[in-house]
Amino acid sequence: MTDDPLLIAALVACAAVLIILLLGINSFRKGGQEASKESNKFMRWRLAAQFVAILLILAFVYFRRQSGG
Repeated sequence: MTDDPLLIAALVACAAVLIILLLGINSFRKGGQEASKESNKFMRWRLAAQFVAILLILAFVYFRRQSGG
């Protein structure tokens, strides 16, 4: 199961979501007008990355069930 490329892609996408989330929180922590804009940008990126991660997880589950594994 760990050699499945779809699972690896889903795990990488989840890690990307976590990294983007941490960057956004760090930017929010700094405070100020510019940091607020940067934080909002990171959170929009997080939503897109999270959407991709969810699609990859759903695809993994779907194809895993189709193959009987």
